[in-house]
Amino acid sequence: MRGADFIKMHGLGNDFVVVDARRRAFAIDAADARAIADRRLGVGCDQLIVIEPPRDRGTAFMRIRNADGGEVEACGNAARCVGALLLRESGAARVAIETGAGLLEAEAAENGAIKVDLGPARLDWREIPLARECDTLHAPLASGPLRDPVCTSMGNPHATFFVADAEAVDLKTLGPVLEHDPLFPERANIGVAQMMGRGRLRLRVWERGAGLTLACGTGACAALVAAHRRGLAERSAEILVDGGTLRVEWRGDGHVTLAGAVAESFRGTLDGSLLGRR
Repeated sequence: MRGADFIKMHGLGNDFVVVDARRRAFAIDAADARAIADRRLGVGCDQLIVIEPPRDRGTAFMRIRNADGGEVEACGNAARCVGALLLRESGAARVAIETGAGLLEAEAAENGAIKVDLGPARLDWREIPLARECDTLHAPLASGPLRDPVCTSMGNPHATFFVADAEAVDLKTLGPVLEHDPLFPERANIGVAQMMGRGRLRLRVWERGAGLTLACGTGACAALVAAHRRGLAERSAEILVDGGTLRVEWRGDGHVTLAGAVAESFRGTLDGSLLGRR
């Protein structure tokens, strides 16, 4: 398989290899995605993003593969990066990105930020999904010092644990255990959130299929929704992640918006040796 052009982008350090396949098809499997995502032998990224022609009423379709090769439905920071590309290309005020989690709208925000509407937060145990019926505001899940999380779906499953000190949690050890807990038939993203006021919280996230990342957009949205449901925060807040600050709002219509900086790091061409490993 011959190579394909790519753009390396990131949203506050949550990094992506973006391939535009709207004019030339780019068919890969999990092994190809793992090879590209490898930080020593490939390009290196948290997620591989493929922009495809729209299927319905969007500007484009966004396909997402995690660093472990698995395909997932949603990624907030990737949507912001793809949104930035499509906004610049089209000159439009707003673009619609089709994803496995539904249609997401992206637009320019203040100070060069890109804001994306990730749609409604899903709170029912069946929508997340969980393996059995339970109260998603106090899910029956614990490991070590982490217990009593709030479970939310932002198009992908999240469990948010509230802690006194987010830095003190050994998320590298606890994250993979909780990600694969039987409560989550599709695995889950695991967040630890420390409240720093009703409009500000510190967040670290173990992402399913990617591990610890510098910024998890859907995790930030899930954390704000969880904090508001617990009575700890208002409907909007600054979310401090390792890579910087995200702004999240849970609107009155149930939709959650995510805003923050995006950047392009470099462009290149994938070597054919990374592809077609079947």
